[in-house]
Amino acid sequence: MTDQQENQINQPVSKDWHSKDEPNVKERNLTANPGDRIADEPQTIEEKSQQVAVDSPDITGDQITVPTYFIVEEPDGEKKALHHVKDAEEISDVIRQARVDENGNRIWW
Repeated sequence: MTDQQENQINQPVSKDWHSKDEPNVKERNLTANPGDRIADEPQTIEEKSQQVAVDSPDITGDQITVPTYFIVEEPDGEKKALHHVKDAEEISDVIRQARVDENGNRIWW
């Protein structure tokens, strides 16, 4: 070893969170956010309900968490997992339906 290597001082610092053993999104040639991707194999409603699309701070520093799937209950009681990108229009319809009363009149909060 050289004198310079022997005299080097190693201070404790935070690990670079970007350095991972797995390839990043760019290296994997993904065109979507990993949280937006739909799994290749079928998943249960419970598995889908635990997936997170976004979990990071916004510009104000508030932590924002967005689920990959929104779980909704159909009028017949069946639960359905709606993907936040693929099923965005249906999610909007569900929200719209939730904002009307039993006579179909729009409810404003």
